[in-house]
Amino acid sequence: QLQASGGGLVRPGGSLRLSCEVSGLSLRTHDIGWFRQAPGKEREWLLCSSGNDDSARTAASVRGRFTMSRDNEKNTVFLIMINLRLEDTAVYSCAAVPRLPTLFCHPNLYDYWGKGTLVTVSS
Repeated sequence: QLQASGGGLVRPGGSLRLSCEVSGLSLRTHDIGWFRQAPGKEREWLLCSSGNDDSARTAASVRGRFTMSRDNEKNTVFLIMINLRLEDTAVYSCAAVPRLPTLFCHPNLYDYWGKGTLVTVSS
């Protein structure tokens, strides 16, 4: 299971850190991704990293503002967001898939999804 948390209301330019607690599977053997879905829009991939953390990808829309980190001992993944914009308002989710030969971030490839957490950027 995966459970995202840490969402809330933040002003434009602000920062937020989301957590994804993972249970029942190992981060070392699974690729992990962060995704979001804004009202009326399709799910968008943001970042993903491979099971052994030797490969990562970041979507152009968040590059330079969003980063991802892992704590394998605590089986937790973090999404650190800075310089938030109004258009970052969305439900943010984490997902996992058994490690693939090549890292892909497309949401259709991910098997395990948790409940998302809402991030609202508003002044």
